[in-house]
Amino acid sequence: MSFRLLMRQGADGIGVGRGVGSKTRVPTPIVFVSSSFFHYLGPSFAVILFAYVPVLGVAWLRIASAAGVYAVWRRPWRSIKHWKSSDLGELVALGAIFAAMNSFFYLALAGIPLATVGAIEFLAPVAIAAFGVRTGRNLLALLAASAGAYLLSVVELGQQPEALAFAFANCALFGGYILLGHRAAQQGASSGINRVGTSMLFALVFITPVGLFPASISFFQPMLLAAGVGVGVCSSVVAYVLDQIAMSRLPRATFALMLSILPAMATVIGALVLRQFPTVQQLFGIAFIMAGVAAHQPAWGDA
Repeated sequence: MSFRLLMRQGADGIGVGRGVGSKTRVPTPIVFVSSSFFHYLGPSFAVILFAYVPVLGVAWLRIASAAGVYAVWRRPWRSIKHWKSSDLGELVALGAIFAAMNSFFYLALAGIPLATVGAIEFLAPVAIAAFGVRTGRNLLALLAASAGAYLLSVVELGQQPEALAFAFANCALFGGYILLGHRAAQQGASSGINRVGTSMLFALVFITPVGLFPASISFFQPMLLAAGVGVGVCSSVVAYVLDQIAMSRLPRATFALMLSILPAMATVIGALVLRQFPTVQQLFGIAFIMAGVAAHQPAWGDA
């Protein structure tokens, strides 16, 4: 898989529609798995940064670096004149979701393992996918994936109540991201990326009052600053660009169900990067999730 090709698809829409450019089209499953990988690679590095930069400071670095990349790469403000007032309202709402979701996500990660946060986060796409179930096979896939997410969740309710509350708040906001992100992608991946870029600028406005000062500790330490930028590029640029490509091809319910791979990916990356090794129960959870993904009858849009 060529990363340059994926970015090119996001930049100009090549291969997003049918017909022109279809020979260079990266298959949707590969786009989806790549997105899942980057969704949790960035947070795994963020957890390491927590030892040097306060949690909300890391969240600010993620959003600020992503907003800067989108501003230079996409110049999203050039598209605003073509949008309706309702579109702008949705983008402001998506920006608020980005700011709050990333903050709650990192506050949860500071207290409980990445795999557990990923499992709780998956409850949102389960609810969305449930509304899109149309066949017995897809219902079986949904149940298997949900069972896998449950097995991956090893939270002891009495141990980290605050972190658990942050994780569930992040879950609710993640559902909002899926709904608004999918709406943004319906005009095509290129337009969707512009809209995400605009929302990221709003997110920077929303998070700056609480995140700028904590992040300032990294401003004169190039290694910390570079690490924060890396987190933002992985999590809020590469992952969201790939999401827009996938969302532009998939029905919302299919996209939501395929997000069942997220807890499994979180478990794998947590083990590789953070040395948070899965238990036997978590391994069974990954197996259930993989079975659910395999059983699902998708509308890939790759025909």
